[in-house]
Amino acid sequence: MPEIMITGPAGRLEGRYKHSKTPGAPIALILHPNPQRGGTMNNKISYSLFQTFADQGFSTLRFNFRGVGRSQGEFSFGEGELSDAAAALDWLQSINPSSSAVWVAGFSFGAWIGMQLLMRRPEIDSYVSVSPPANIYDFNFLAPCPNEGMIIQGDNDPIVNIDSVNKLVEKLREQRGPQGVDYRVIPGAGHFFNNEGETEALAAHVSDYLCRASEVQKAAA
Repeated sequence: MPEIMITGPAGRLEGRYKHSKTPGAPIALILHPNPQRGGTMNNKISYSLFQTFADQGFSTLRFNFRGVGRSQGEFSFGEGELSDAAAALDWLQSINPSSSAVWVAGFSFGAWIGMQLLMRRPEIDSYVSVSPPANIYDFNFLAPCPNEGMIIQGDNDPIVNIDSVNKLVEKLREQRGPQGVDYRVIPGAGHFFNNEGETEALAAHVSDYLCRASEVQKAAA
């Protein structure tokens, strides 16, 4: 899994990249949780998302936001991290110019950044948001959300309460219809999916959604 360095707006960004062997493979950008709470690209959920997309044949990139690991710069409370994500997506697209689809996936803070990136980059086709922190950050920028996607939440999360995520899902379904969001709740799971089998259950849900999305894409082709 090659280590790569990307030129970002605040200096270099450290990343890990796995290239698909399939010509024209879709691409996926993985965004990690809040650096102020220890979030890095090596977070267990971020890595699980990375591996799940790669296993489904995506050319997949995860990277450290500014000030994390070997990435240069300092934490910027979201604005700078959104610019980092845009630079990482630019890099990913530059080496995959014929990709068949563009996805963004994020966990917690990374889900918030990913949904903002979705609104700013029309080439993004879909998203996976794990524990989007709707009780901590404002998601009103989704007006409306331009794409269908997937949201996963644990129902025993003490950091991102499930009621706030339920309301976010309701809002997105009002915008895009009942099928606009594939919403899956993992019973008993906390914020970090630390109980036995929870990370595996999350990965299985994501893998299932990616398979379904691929089938829809092939049928429309």
